[in-house]
Amino acid sequence: MKIASIDVGLKRIGVAYTPDEKVVVPLSAVIRKNRNQASTDVSKLLEEWGIDKLVVGLPFTNEDTSNRIKHFTNLLEFKGEIVFQDESYSSVEVENMMKGKIKYKRDGRIDSLAAKNILERYLKLN
Repeated sequence: MKIASIDVGLKRIGVAYTPDEKVVVPLSAVIRKNRNQASTDVSKLLEEWGIDKLVVGLPFTNEDTSNRIKHFTNLLEFKGEIVFQDESYSSVEVENMMKGKIKYKRDGRIDSLAAKNILERYLKLN
């Protein structure tokens, strides 16, 4: 089963992928201009990679952000299964891990590493 995960942010959407549920690879982040463009770009990516299941990072501690992310997932044109995984502190964990290694976080590498972290959490629990 091919599984992808996304870490939805206001400026970038981190993306990660696993073809075999063993190795998780961060992909290039989707730069977000507006929610319609971002949902179209993510939908195309999911179709292009032949994704069966999408794991979406959701902050279980922030209801407003959770609702925004759920709204975004409703905009996706994706026929596979969508599951939500607690993403609390995933970006902070990655930023702490990568201190001094990734200079600019505006390019989306941190976001995609956070998506990788979210997918790895999901795979450990399932």
